[in-house]
Amino acid sequence: MSEASTSHSKPPMSKPQTRDLTQGPIASTLLTFALPILAGNVLQSLNGSVNAVWVGGHLGEAALTATANANNVMFALIGAMFGVSMATNILIAQSMGARNIAQAKRVLGSSATFFGLISLLLALLGWPLSHTLMHWMGTPEASLPLAESYLKVIFLAIPLLFMFTFVTAALRGSGDTRTPFWFLLIVVVLDISLNPLLIFGWGPVPALGIQGSALATLIANGLSFFALLGWLHKRRHPLWIGRRQLGLFKPDWTIVRTLVVKGLPMGVQLMMISMAMIAMISLVNAFGVLTSSAYSAALQLWTYVQMPAMAIGAACSSMAAQNVGAGLWKRVDATARAGMLINVLLTGGLIVLILLLDRHVLGWFLPTGSASLEVARHLNHIAIGSFLFFGVTFVLSGVVRSTGAVLAPMLILGIAMWGIRVPAAKWLQPLLGVDAIWWSFPISSAASVLMILAYYRWGNWRKAHMLPTGTGAAASTPSTSAPFKADADAPALDSDALLERSPACDRVAIPAEVAGLPPGPVANQAKTADS
Repeated sequence: MSEASTSHSKPPMSKPQTRDLTQGPIASTLLTFALPILAGNVLQSLNGSVNAVWVGGHLGEAALTATANANNVMFALIGAMFGVSMATNILIAQSMGARNIAQAKRVLGSSATFFGLISLLLALLGWPLSHTLMHWMGTPEASLPLAESYLKVIFLAIPLLFMFTFVTAALRGSGDTRTPFWFLLIVVVLDISLNPLLIFGWGPVPALGIQGSALATLIANGLSFFALLGWLHKRRHPLWIGRRQLGLFKPDWTIVRTLVVKGLPMGVQLMMISMAMIAMISLVNAFGVLTSSAYSAALQLWTYVQMPAMAIGAACSSMAAQNVGAGLWKRVDATARAGMLINVLLTGGLIVLILLLDRHVLGWFLPTGSASLEVARHLNHIAIGSFLFFGVTFVLSGVVRSTGAVLAPMLILGIAMWGIRVPAAKWLQPLLGVDAIWWSFPISSAASVLMILAYYRWGNWRKAHMLPTGTGAAASTPSTSAPFKADADAPALDSDALLERSPACDRVAIPAEVAGLPPGPVANQAKTADS
């Protein structure tokens, strides 16, 4: 056989789209893995701020109130589904760590069907109930029609928004955080660009007012979602499900049950946080407008302070899950230690910087010369240190959840929020006055750290499983040098004709990570033959 014919028969090579988190230096790998997540979180917050400027600054306070109320519904729905997407992330990460690409694709297929059906159901039910939902939330009469029209479009966007969130979570489980970041950047750029165009109109584009802002969200997420699918297909991503594997979209009820059982507690965590924040705001409001505006300014600042911890915690969860799937428990513990250290350095550095510049940064969110500034500085000096504790809790919770132990983090958070923070903020007021509210933050955060440290040290989270023992990744216990096992669902070849003529490979080597270079793909053999 000639050299030319030999080269012609080789499958085309593509740039790795996955990252093997079971190899290489832990701290640097974790940091580079977390940075795109952090950047994505910042982008989303900035996007929300820019959209608020367009709506509030040009359509008025009633429109801004309408979007705020409607977005609360959207965020609640996203929060409820967040847990399920995190369960998908962990299942895929465990499967990739166990070198079980077939299992990862089964999880992806079942999860996609489940997500798609739930999102369509929410859209169909939510659209006609938009007015009722806004009325139940106590939306002011002046804002009620605007909020209803905005929310109806948002419900139409829910399927696309949910599926985009789902796919990006799956990609992070495979070890890829860069791709979700770039497509999230597309979402933000499109949303920011389309908001003024659709709100005010231009040329043949009619002025849609507040509905235009919601439509911008729909279009931005829709275009980015389909562009992401096109990119995954073109690059033959290891997790891409081609036309010959469409049967993987048939729900595997073991997987679906796991998504619900493991995902709901993680979703409940976000809901408990939201409810606790509402309770705290009601306590703050009792002290008047001056205190409320000061607290609002601090909340705006704290949104960014907690972002490093959230990004590192999410990265730790994916990285730990891959190592759980690979049976590398020393790397799991090392991931937890590295995550806590990086959180202390990043969050701690950010806190110090803010304390040095607090007059200026808090002033960004308050009118010039506002008397609330000194109140905001005072409460910030008391409460901001709690985010160091929050970060440690978030990191360790992410590591613990990587095995499937989801109930303990939920209970710890529930105790910290509803057993300590809200009661302390209320019951200590006779002694401390309004400062009781501010001190409730470090008190509850310190308690949550002690509880999660105790559970991490002495709890049985290492014995937990996402899937029943003996199923897929849960049954895999590879060694550090375990090779990939070829699978009929994940052929090694990239051509239909070659696939039909060739036997499955017995072994696929995993190149070790070379210092200074990205690691080899986790799933070299998964280049699907389907287009």
